Amino acid sequence: MIVIAHLSDTHIDSEPRSIERTRAVMRYLEELPYDLDAVLVTGDITDHGLPAEYEQARRLFSSRHPVMLCPGNHDRRDAFRTHLLGQTSSTAPVNQVHRSADAVIAMCDSSVPGKDEGFLSDETLAWLEDVLARTSAGTPVLIGFHHPPTQLHVPFIDGIRQFGAERLMVLADRHRNIAAFLCGHAHTAAATVFAGRPLLVAPGVVSTLRLPWEHRAHPQDHVHLDHPPALAFHVLEDSGKLTTHFRHVSTAP
Repeated sequence: MIVIAHLSDTHIDSEPRSIERTRAVMRYLEELPYDLDAVLVTGDITDHGLPAEYEQARRLFSSRHPVMLCPGNHDRRDAFRTHLLGQTSSTAPVNQVHRSADAVIAMCDSSVPGKDEGFLSDETLAWLEDVLARTSAGTPVLIGFHHPPTQLHVPFIDGIRQFGAERLMVLADRHRNIAAFLCGHAHTAAATVFAGRPLLVAPGVVSTLRLPWEHRAHPQDHVHLDHPPALAFHVLEDSGKLTTHFRHVSTAP
C-alpha cells in the first residue's frame, strides 16, 4: 500500500496570501507522523511563471517527502525547469516519472504555451507509452497532469480542459495497469471516470471554485477566497484499488 498527497493550483506570486496558504499545506504534510510515498502538485505552481515565483516555490516545496510537480497553464516551461527543477532551460514538455517497488507515477505536461486549455503533445504521449512499456503489467501506474481530460460540468473549466483526450484513451486501453488519472485546474475537488479509470481532481490551494449552481454568472463570483486550502490523499492498494480522502488545512500559525 502507498499513500500519496495530491495538491494543486498554488498560484504562487509575490503576495503573502498564496505563499502562506502553500506554506500551511506543506507544514501540515511535514508534521504528519507518517512518511508519504510522494507529494504530487498538479500544475499552476506559479501565477505568472516568473523566476522569482519559482524560486519561492522551490523553497516552499522542500520536503522530507518525495515531491513531484508538473506545469499548468499559468506556468512557463523554461523557468519551471531552470528555477524550480534546477535543470537546463528548455521549452520541451516537462514530463517526469517516479518509480518505487509498489507503483509508478507518471507526471505529464498538459500545458500548451500561450494558451489556457490543455493538450498532451505527441512527444508526451510517446514518453508515456515508453514509461508504461517499461513497467510490468502487475505494477499499478498513476498518471498525473494539470488539465482534466473530460467535462466536469463547470462551463468555465470545461472550456479550457484537456482536448485531444481520445488519444490518451486509446493509450489507456492498451495498458490495463493504469490505476487512475490525477489532475487539478478546476480549483475544486471532483471525482469522475475517464477511460474506465477514476479521474480525481485535487481541490485548489489558492482558492476554491464556485459551482455553476452556487453563484450568478458574474466573473467575480467564480471563486471563494475565504475557504481554507485543501488537498487529497490517495491510498493505493497492491491490487490497484484506490481510495481518496480530502482534507482542509488551517492557515493558522
